Amino acid sequence: MARNARYRVPFRRRREGKTNYHLRRRLVKGKRIRAVVRLSNNHCLVQFVEPKIEGDITLSSAHSRELKNYKWSAGTSNLPSAYLMGLLAGKKAQKAKISSVIFDIGLNPPVYGSRVFATLKGLVDSGLEIPHSDKVFPTKDRINGEHIANYAKLLKDENKEKFDQQFSQYKKLKVNPANMTKIFAQSKEEIQRL
Repeated sequence: MARNARYRVPFRRRREGKTNYHLRRRLVKGKRIRAVVRLSNNHCLVQFVEPKIEGDITLSSAHSRELKNYKWSAGTSNLPSAYLMGLLAGKKAQKAKISSVIFDIGLNPPVYGSRVFATLKGLVDSGLEIPHSDKVFPTKDRINGEHIANYAKLLKDENKEKFDQQFSQYKKLKVNPANMTKIFAQSKEEIQRL
């Protein structure tokens, strides 16, 4: 550890790797509602937050557990579920009379085509105005789960043991990964009805 008269200890949340204060300051200075996306290994959370002097106020939110209410029976840590989360959160935001937001990914790495940008695509498709570039979005076949279905079919034919290991969670949920596109289409249709 540095021992110097001019050494300053970083804020606790910065030391823990939870907050980038330089980015946060720029986002809050804009005084616009932020679409905050936080991803974990198993879930996705989208909140619409308005900055206030007293503290941030959450206007609307959606969690990936809610997808079960919209006929989503597969896991919540894949790219199609991230898109559906964005779509669901966008529909909820419109009910809360939110029409324009800025996108806040926090400390998630901005990798083109990742779950973060699949969520952004869902938010944009729900009708929200968000400044973005179309090149960051995943391809359509990845959004609707076609890549998962193709990989499951390929693996089932080639190596049954690896298939059982790779798709063990789908087995627990009693979901056939080869039907991912059908499950996605049903869930998307349910969410569009909101």
